[in-house]
Amino acid sequence: MKRSFLTESCSRRRFLSGCAACVGCVAGDLLLRPCETRASTPAEGKPKIRLVFCETTNDKPIWPNVGYDFDGRRKRLMEVLTQGCPDVEFLPTKVMDDPKHADEVLKKDSEVDGYLICLQGLGWRNDVTKLCSTAKPSLVVDNLFGGSGLFLTRLPGIMRSDKPVDWVSSSDDQDIAASARCFGLLKDGKSAAEVAAAFRAARRKNTPGDMDWTCKPDAYPEPDFNEALKKLKQTKLLVVGGGWGGDQFRKAAEQVVGVKIIPVSFQELGGAYAQADRKAARKAAERWIADAQEVVEPSQGEIEKSGVMYVAMKQLIDKHGASGISVNCLGGFYGGHVEAYPCLGFSQLNNDGMVGGCEADQMSALTMATMGALTGRPGYISDPVMDTSKNVIIYAHCVAMSKPFGPDGASNPYRIRNHSEDRKGAAMQSLLPEGYMTTTLEINPVSRQVLIHQAKTTGNNDSDLACRTKLEAVVKGDIEKLTENWRMGWHRVTFYGDLKESVTELCSRLKLELIEEA
Repeated sequence: MKRSFLTESCSRRRFLSGCAACVGCVAGDLLLRPCETRASTPAEGKPKIRLVFCETTNDKPIWPNVGYDFDGRRKRLMEVLTQGCPDVEFLPTKVMDDPKHADEVLKKDSEVDGYLICLQGLGWRNDVTKLCSTAKPSLVVDNLFGGSGLFLTRLPGIMRSDKPVDWVSSSDDQDIAASARCFGLLKDGKSAAEVAAAFRAARRKNTPGDMDWTCKPDAYPEPDFNEALKKLKQTKLLVVGGGWGGDQFRKAAEQVVGVKIIPVSFQELGGAYAQADRKAARKAAERWIADAQEVVEPSQGEIEKSGVMYVAMKQLIDKHGASGISVNCLGGFYGGHVEAYPCLGFSQLNNDGMVGGCEADQMSALTMATMGALTGRPGYISDPVMDTSKNVIIYAHCVAMSKPFGPDGASNPYRIRNHSEDRKGAAMQSLLPEGYMTTTLEINPVSRQVLIHQAKTTGNNDSDLACRTKLEAVVKGDIEKLTENWRMGWHRVTFYGDLKESVTELCSRLKLELIEEA
């Protein structure tokens, strides 16, 4: 089915999940079969709750990562729930990245009093919306850095359905147990709506509210809007191997913002890679290694391949007179169209005041170019994750700058890592500075809307799961509103600085609607 980029709610990881889904799996073999960690037989009178683990196979690049121990995570959750919810009987099952599996689960709806749906990994085809469509109390739980993309992009539609549903997205498993204990209210005659309200109250109770909003000084020059808008009309961006939104988006980007987006084939990038100056590539690799705090997994040879890709991208940028490039990196790498990830090269381009954009995401690349022209600062594309235990949003990706205040600004430390999802290639784990206000955006010229939220950085999450750079920041506003009203895909672009006034002025000049997400 053809999808509009405005309604497409997944990210690059739909491609990965589709590569090897449900190999050898039959719904009848997987569904409604007790997992090995099934709880002991409960006492009579306990509410029976279907505990649905939404998973995918771990033999491919996924969130959390290739080879992820789904069995271990499932066992851990069963222990937490069994110990923390003694008045509830959980009936475990799992679904495996196939929408038909949700139908199989719901055929047994009469056997249970509610549902606890755990999004363990990024199986985009698990029909979470259907699992939440009953009139019974349902609790949706994200396994952070696992099912987060499915969670964020599906939850708004689920909440709009007005079913008795609530959610937990927390790094503290006890928060899951605290909400799940509310299923026990069913034995007291409480309605589904009352139980869902109790889920919500438990989550809110465990979400901290106090925050010191004093930020470190971060002055940047007052934007020259006339000059910036003039510059944008002279800006070209290359998009290799596709591009979300296609020609419709490219036409709108030029009409509304002035930026011209030029499609480029994998073949053209491959030709530039073949012709790239290997000596220049080696120098780039040696510089990255010398400046890194640490090189963890990649070999020098792997980093030099990234250097070749960087030189190739620079050749294309120069050839087309462009200011940046975005590449369908995963489609290219796993499709055999490119020999190396572009991630380190993207980081270098962003540090140098250009645009290095992930996944042929035209909207994010446009956002980076637009705000770069206004502020002189690079943007950081990410797949956000919510952690209500800290009231933080975690911006996670394998491409990040190490000069967040612009080419002439201070640098922060970084490590050179492989990609956690597939344990291949080379990427930057940027240890971005804490204590600063950030502004996160998406500029959509088709709908003529701009999404915005702000958050104060508090540190870097060092989890080995999912993408390497993980900037944590406390949401300024309502994290619940931000989570339940997520839209326009998974990606967001984060900039250092309190840029709200500048964005407001930009929207006024370009006649764009500003939507405050939090």
